[in-house]
Amino acid sequence: MSQYLIEGGYPISGTIRASGNKNAALPCIAAALLTDEPVILRNIPDIEDVHVMLAVYRALGGEAAPLGPNVWRLRTANIASSEIPPELARKIRASILFAGPLLARTGKAALPPPGGDVIGRRRLDTHFLALTELGAQVHVAGGETTGSTDAFIFSAPCLKGQDIFLDEASVTATENAVMAAVLASGETTLTNAASEPHVQDLCRMLRAMGARIEGIGSNVLKIEGVKKLSSCDFEIGADFMEVGSFIGLAAVTGGEIFIEGTRPADVRPAKIAFGKLGITWNHEGCTLHVPAAQELEVNCDLGGMIPKIDDAPWPGFPPDLTSIITVVATQVKGTVLIHEKMFESRMFFVDKLIGMGARIVLCDPHRAVVSGPARLTGSELQSPDVRAGMAMVIAAMCAEGKSTINNVYQIERGYENIAARLSSLGGRITAAA
Repeated sequence: MSQYLIEGGYPISGTIRASGNKNAALPCIAAALLTDEPVILRNIPDIEDVHVMLAVYRALGGEAAPLGPNVWRLRTANIASSEIPPELARKIRASILFAGPLLARTGKAALPPPGGDVIGRRRLDTHFLALTELGAQVHVAGGETTGSTDAFIFSAPCLKGQDIFLDEASVTATENAVMAAVLASGETTLTNAASEPHVQDLCRMLRAMGARIEGIGSNVLKIEGVKKLSSCDFEIGADFMEVGSFIGLAAVTGGEIFIEGTRPADVRPAKIAFGKLGITWNHEGCTLHVPAAQELEVNCDLGGMIPKIDDAPWPGFPPDLTSIITVVATQVKGTVLIHEKMFESRMFFVDKLIGMGARIVLCDPHRAVVSGPARLTGSELQSPDVRAGMAMVIAAMCAEGKSTINNVYQIERGYENIAARLSSLGGRITAAA
């Protein structure tokens, strides 16, 4: 099992370039199925989730070839299969993103239940709602006799545009609906749509392919179906989850960092939340600068009340940064309430932080009270998911002594070459087999 060996107490310093947004790369790979012409995708992160997504794409008949670092040429001249291999579906939740493109291109799709992070119940109902509204029929294979689902079987001889209200602002359900609607006949209005930067990137890519989409960045998308999409050359935006991780790491180690290739608008919600902990930064063009040795102290609400940091759909504070900011709060003078409203198992990783010396009261599966600053000591840790794993890296790098983090496969699903990149900034971190 791979692991990271970390010696804490050393500030990071220097310049690093943000990787491409994982959550934009995955749907954009799926969207390449929507045309038989070549698609070039740039700034694709070299991470495990992308490798698995490309493996699914190839299994369906797509051709994927690297053109250089983080650049891929994809082409799906013919779709060889509408069935996603179960062994690949189990590795990645984003495998469900092939449902929309497969339905639009072939009229059918067979998807085993998707895998992914174990951070609580993650509904698929909104996907079914959107796709059935567009004309798809869904059959659950295996559930009637075995009690477990073997696959979701979709069929749609003809997709037709509809006025759809999503029951939740699900990112992947919005992406699936948009990809199905761009080749449906007529106009689709998607209300209560997710509007995260990665959803925006997918929509911009589709527009570059000839799709007609209005309302990008809002929660109401209007899509006028077209008969065919064409080739495009599209660059994915920066991963603002990675950017937020680097900001937190610089702050708690007292270091200074310049992060290149960022989009200022993507980190505005995070700036409000980090600002409650006394952390700030500035932008010069696309370079984000976190000054050294910031005074980390909780900024209380009016009347001296304990502030709350809670996540929400965009443009709220991103839920994927909840684990990161929880660790950061352990090093800040004062008390703050962290409220994770979207996933009921994400906060369970805090017991590892408590074992390192953090002063955290886990009130329930969604809320934790954090008081700091706490003296953390090195420990042996297990990475449970992508974001909690990175949170543990941050904890280990600001702790006293040495730490070992096991199961770093989970971290490398979402962070490109992270050990070497942090080492280049002065972090004492090495990867070991």
